Amino acid sequence: MARTYIVSNRVSVPRRKNDNPAGGLEVALRAILKRRTGTWFGWSGSVSRTDAASLRTIEHDDLRCMVTDLTPEDYDEYYQGFANSVLWPVLHYRLDLAEFSRRDLGGYMRVNARLARELHSLLEPGDTVWVHDYHLIPFGQILRDMGHDNSIGFFLHVPLPPPEVLTALPDYQRLLGSLQAYDLVGFQTLRDVANFARFYAQEFGTPNHIGPGGELGGGAMRAGAFPVGIDAENFRALAEQSVETAYVRDVVHSIGGPLIIGVDRADYSKGIVNRFEAFEKFLRARPERRGQVTYLQIAPKSRSQVPGYAELERALEAAAGRINGDFGDARWTPIRYVNRSHTRPELAGLYRRARAGLVTPMRDGMNLVAKEYVAAQDPADPGVLILSKFAGAAAELDAALLVNPYDREAVAQAIEEALRMTLDQRRRRHERMFAALLRNDIATWGDRFLDSLDQAYRSRGRRRDDALPLDQMALRSRLAG
Repeated sequence: MARTYIVSNRVSVPRRKNDNPAGGLEVALRAILKRRTGTWFGWSGSVSRTDAASLRTIEHDDLRCMVTDLTPEDYDEYYQGFANSVLWPVLHYRLDLAEFSRRDLGGYMRVNARLARELHSLLEPGDTVWVHDYHLIPFGQILRDMGHDNSIGFFLHVPLPPPEVLTALPDYQRLLGSLQAYDLVGFQTLRDVANFARFYAQEFGTPNHIGPGGELGGGAMRAGAFPVGIDAENFRALAEQSVETAYVRDVVHSIGGPLIIGVDRADYSKGIVNRFEAFEKFLRARPERRGQVTYLQIAPKSRSQVPGYAELERALEAAAGRINGDFGDARWTPIRYVNRSHTRPELAGLYRRARAGLVTPMRDGMNLVAKEYVAAQDPADPGVLILSKFAGAAAELDAALLVNPYDREAVAQAIEEALRMTLDQRRRRHERMFAALLRNDIATWGDRFLDSLDQAYRSRGRRRDDALPLDQMALRSRLAG
């Protein structure tokens, strides 16, 4: 029986029955695997001082996972190094934060090769492989070099910047050229697809167009936009149940007035410092709102060992402290800045009680917090989503208040507009956005990608025996010829 392998950097398996997955990718992949005969394959999240080569199977309820550990060297070079100190900032348009070392690039390629070898021993003809995100870009090419002719797809969850940014990546032709090994390459938005086509046209001489079936430049590889969705009905029900829990009631009672909420990892791409400063401008411009409106920012710490993240955490603490010192008193704290992770039920309940959701990343592939905030709302009395126009979700949630996160005054004005918006306006905006969530839910996303991958595999019309090698000069000549 043909199987589906979902391959991602991190595999997270709940240890207790009532554990709730936290990340958007995790929620999405769990939903897909429960609907198909599949296995989730990747790093366990653990670092082992042994060679970490042992592959082990973990089964929980109806979820089957196969995981392996990383060595300390792997973790430093592959994960903390090239993936999160080079690829993450560059793909989020932050070239100034990229810290390149050839050692880290070597570690990145080494871990991809090791994971591919471990999956190689499991694959059988007819199996489908779906690889996820920037940690594993060359994974498919390595499988092809091992002789696999299986259906292999890739999905990038983060943004893909234009060629002018991508060419700043070290060894970019070799790395990004390896994407041709996939039958289908998926992105969050049409803008990402267009950037991908432009990059291949500029660097490898392929025609700069996407065919009606997603064919890139008339070749065998296909590309397309597959915006990630959520299970909106399920999340709405969760919010409805969670809103009356003791924790949510206590938070809302302690705040007393209108609540504005932001939920993000503590990451420079999320624009949290700019958001704090926008709220400061709001308080300066609207003194009558002081003592009434509270901004709750939940931002669990992330990648604190990477220099840029440690600096961000200090900047957030300083900004929150300064604003609270300038405007707060013994009765009211303007910004409640919380680093503790929250469960999905806690977040769902808080979203439902929030009059406005602030989702203002500087760049984001999609941002499922925006979609979850909309899903959590009471349709009879919904809150207002304030959304960055640079988040992938803005293409679907165009009834939100769309803002430029770099323009703090515009964000401050949007906060006031959200608080003043009439019930009828809020209802109409929410109705449009919730309908968009239902049209493209998580099941639709998974089915669309896997169905398109199957179609791409069946129609490519050739074997992969002559797949393009990783060598960049050979790659250039093959693609240009």
